[in-house]
Amino acid sequence: MPIGEFGGAPPLAAEGSPVLTTPMYWMYEMAHASLNPARAVTDATKFLFQNPLNPWARTEVGKSVAAACELFERTTRRYGKPEWGLNDTEVNGIRVPVEIRSVWEKPFCRLLYFDRKFTRPLRSPQPRVLIVAPMSGHYATLLRGTVEALLPAHDVYITDWADARMVPLSDGRFDLDDYIDYIIEMLHVLGGNTHVMAVCQPSVPVVAAVSIMEAQRDPFVPTSMTLMGGPIDTRRNPTAVNNLAQERGIDWFRNHVITKVPFPHPGMMRDVYPGFLQLNGFISMNLDRHMDAHKQLFAHLVKGDGDLVDKHREFYDEYLAVMDLSAEYYLQTVDTVFVKHALPKGEMTHRGTRVDLSKVKRVALMTVEGENDDISGLGQTEATHTLCRSIPDHRRVHYVQKGVGHYGVFNGSRFKSEIVPRIHDFMVSAANPSSLQALAAE
Repeated sequence: MPIGEFGGAPPLAAEGSPVLTTPMYWMYEMAHASLNPARAVTDATKFLFQNPLNPWARTEVGKSVAAACELFERTTRRYGKPEWGLNDTEVNGIRVPVEIRSVWEKPFCRLLYFDRKFTRPLRSPQPRVLIVAPMSGHYATLLRGTVEALLPAHDVYITDWADARMVPLSDGRFDLDDYIDYIIEMLHVLGGNTHVMAVCQPSVPVVAAVSIMEAQRDPFVPTSMTLMGGPIDTRRNPTAVNNLAQERGIDWFRNHVITKVPFPHPGMMRDVYPGFLQLNGFISMNLDRHMDAHKQLFAHLVKGDGDLVDKHREFYDEYLAVMDLSAEYYLQTVDTVFVKHALPKGEMTHRGTRVDLSKVKRVALMTVEGENDDISGLGQTEATHTLCRSIPDHRRVHYVQKGVGHYGVFNGSRFKSEIVPRIHDFMVSAANPSSLQALAAE
């Protein structure tokens, strides 16, 4: 059922019959619980063979046993939400402490503010940026590097989406319409003069929210929007992810990946696309690479290569931390964006009203793509410029970063050195048409 129909999200498989939809999640929980005794024994064994008083701890055998125990523990652990770990930043050559606090909250999202504690006010205000993080399985902390790179020269806010299994059923549903409403509300809370940045999946609801605000002549419409590696028109250079959605169709996803949250989670009996299934998909796409990474971890643990071990832990502590998605939101997104291509066809609606991107006139537009992106193919984000045809040419910029894939569009060394400066220049110039005209010509 497309988003444009008034009934909202498509009905779930066997709705009203929990017995048929719950077992998948229950079996996962039971399997996870059954490993607890083995994990306890493994932890004790690891401590034993790492104890400096144990003569075996210095031998190849002892180090191998301890390494094997850590591998078992890490591959059977349920990873919780990571910490941000952004305690300070450097602004104009001065180290400034950062306080992270929530400034707006609803059941499925908090708006976090990275408040830089200046001892004296800045001479001129820096661009206020609302980063809309993906709600696609990982926590917003996946954008830690994005936030870190922006903090020295921007006033940063970010969407902190909730794990659906932690949201009680009494708090209601959450679908793509609600997602768009959340974005509009957050822009109202920030009170105008705000730049919005969408990373990957939220590009569609962000541009939809902006078009709705423009159509209503909303005074809190953002000054600019930056869309990064987003699936605006997945008919252009379709990737394996896009082809999968087309081949399977929405009914397959409804019948095979939606289940109910089991006891004792707060969201018990909520319909979700569970994180453990998403993680299975993430890993299976590059199974050989992940197996090699863990083989290397074993070798590094035995050799005592602490720096390489820490890098592995840091990456996988984030990568393996996943959250459940609301079934209504997930199914609507798959159907609207990847199956029906409703936005580029002009068929997407929000609460019964068609989303018309030609209404976008006051908001400057920047799109960023990665040359080697295998999630959102080249041209999928750039398509926004064609759809937002009312934006003057001098208020639009498109940039392709050479040599990076999907992750490199919003993180890594090239993002910091080549993409962030361009985004900063674009935002600073957004209110100055002549400056944007020069930037667009570069």
